[in-house]
Parts: sequence; C-alpha cells; structure tokens
Amino acid sequence: MDHLEILHTDAAPAAIGPYSQAVRAGSFLFTSGQIPLTPEGQLVAGDAGAQATQVFANLDAILVNAGATRSHVVKATVFVADLADFETINKVYAEFFGDHRPARTTVQVARLPRDAKVEIEVVALL
Repeated sequence: MDHLEILHTDAAPAAIGPYSQAVRAGSFLFTSGQIPLTPEGQLVAGDAGAQATQVFANLDAILVNAGATRSHVVKATVFVADLADFETINKVYAEFFGDHRPARTTVQVARLPRDAKVEIEVVALL
C-alpha cells in the first residue's frame, strides 16, 4: 500500500470506540460511519432530517480535514433505523450533494449507536 494515514479533526465528534474518524489509504479516504453527534459528543435531538443534517456536517468536517470536498465522494452508505424516514433523509442528502451523484447504498438496520435515526459513511477519491 502506498500510504496509510489515520485522520482526526476536532470539528467532528471523536470516535466513541476503538476506531478512527477516517483513514486515508493511497488516493482513497474512508470515513467511519457518522451518527448525529455534535463535535462535543452530544446526540442531536429531533427528527431524521435534523439528525441527517448533523451527520453531513460531521462528514464535511472530516472531508475538509483530509483536503477533500463533497465532490470527491464516490460512494455513500446510509444506514437508517426506519425506512419510513427515507424521504426525509434523502432530501437532506440531495441538498448536501447538490448535482453530484455518488454511488449509494441505503439499508434499514435493527439499531444504531446511541439509538440514532441515521448513520452515514463515505468513500472519497482524493
């Protein structure tokens, strides 16, 4: 592997377990799944839209820290606690990426950390 680097920014919440916010591997950036925690570690209350907005703020901070932007994202994986929230989350997702359309997978899961409504991870090409 040409280069492996563990990345961290205080502009996003610290990992709540034994993992990194993101890892740069060669030309790729892999983020860990982000849940709606503030940089101080507080869970954002509210509906799935409010939570998705915080998740994308966290992803933005991680991308910027790596020298990337939203347009560098090639794949997103969206985990939702309830697919009934899909339309709400999809609206925030569309606003975040604008005309950029990375590949995406969306799955409903039994439960997310801290009982969040949404968790998103991305892969970016740097």
